[in-house]
Amino acid sequence: MTSAAHESVTTDNETADRGTGRAIVTDTSVKATFGDDPVAGVEAMADDARVAARALGRATRAWKDRALLTIADRIEHKQDVILAANAKDLERGRVEGISEALLDRLKLDAARVVALADSLRELAALPDPVGSVVRGRTLPNGLRMRQVRVPMGVVGAIYEARPNVTVDIAGIALKSGNAVLLRGGSAAEESNRALVGIIRDSLSDVKLPMDCVQSIDEYGREGANALMAARGKVDVLIPRGGHGLIQSVVQNAKVPVIETGEGNVHLFVDASAPKDMAVKIAVNAKTHRTSTCNTTETLLMHSGFPHGAAVLAALDKAGVTLHVDERAEQLLPAGRQHLRATDEDWGTEYLSMDLAVKIVDDLDEALAHIERWTTRHTEAIVTNDLANAERFTAEIDAAAVMVNASTRFTDGQQLGLGAEIGISTQKMHARGPMGLEELTTTKWIVQGDGHIRA
Repeated sequence: MTSAAHESVTTDNETADRGTGRAIVTDTSVKATFGDDPVAGVEAMADDARVAARALGRATRAWKDRALLTIADRIEHKQDVILAANAKDLERGRVEGISEALLDRLKLDAARVVALADSLRELAALPDPVGSVVRGRTLPNGLRMRQVRVPMGVVGAIYEARPNVTVDIAGIALKSGNAVLLRGGSAAEESNRALVGIIRDSLSDVKLPMDCVQSIDEYGREGANALMAARGKVDVLIPRGGHGLIQSVVQNAKVPVIETGEGNVHLFVDASAPKDMAVKIAVNAKTHRTSTCNTTETLLMHSGFPHGAAVLAALDKAGVTLHVDERAEQLLPAGRQHLRATDEDWGTEYLSMDLAVKIVDDLDEALAHIERWTTRHTEAIVTNDLANAERFTAEIDAAAVMVNASTRFTDGQQLGLGAEIGISTQKMHARGPMGLEELTTTKWIVQGDGHIRA
């Protein structure tokens, strides 16, 4: 089954077909439209997404921006609906005993709803990457060539307990000219249903294809498996979540995958680090929001740093549970509660108020420890030694490297990219925060005057 989304999108005033007309909030179920077979259903939705993507790919920037602003306004207007749906998810999550870290990611409040809307407005203010020229020139034989940015096409996303990701991915996909199939997981089922419905209704309002944004959540895990297997129908698949989810997608998908990262993030405090800077950054990097992948999970301190006790005292005062090695233990006051670190701690992404702490004798030992345990997400150094800073940035293999700044800055919005889909920890195509350009590929356009190859 395919939708009727075949009309052209050529000017700001023309009408784009609205796809199947299936508004998630108000209409019949996905299964009622596409059938009970998850493979057939997901593939049919992907076909509809392909048609919608072709139409969206011809939309002007003004048209796409109008869609983003309409969605933003409606999210704020429908705040009560969104929060009521989210409350159901939170209640179910508590009953099912999901972790506090996941509950924090799942939770929406008035401020977070406003932040969702604001992220879409920020996207609308950013340049449209589609059609921008990466490079171009006229060859000696007179052929004129240029490489331009074009949408990926149909993007799949699998994530968990993150209703904000529903809005972020949909917004970035729309602005970059892509249609998206969303699998947001059972934990955020009610929240995502409300948000997807708002997005689709808003697309209808501005006469863009509703099937640019679809949810396969009703098909559950079987739907996720079908999405991973839809090679040829889905152009790229992006997982966002914990280690288990990401590795399941990476290892089982037949669709090309952009791997986004779990973050076993390290902060190294060098011997020359200023005391106040080290304290401030360490506390912020650990406690600002513990459930995010850019939160520091291991603190490495140089044995020659004279203020290690002050750093640990500040972390302890902030409520952090310290998992310390034998030498770090000596910096704690007698009787201070703590845990002795093991190899398991060095490899753990806590996503909680826990921090592993190790004392190292030099930069070489810090680099070796990070190389052993890194997930190549974000690594940071606090130092007043320019040579050590330059060596750290040169030798660390990670998507982002911070010098004298909190690891919490590895974030698309913080780095001026607008909303993000995730932090890519791979090295192909995209690395680091994935914004608009990262959801495009390129096309070569060659123009001649009857040229033939000799």
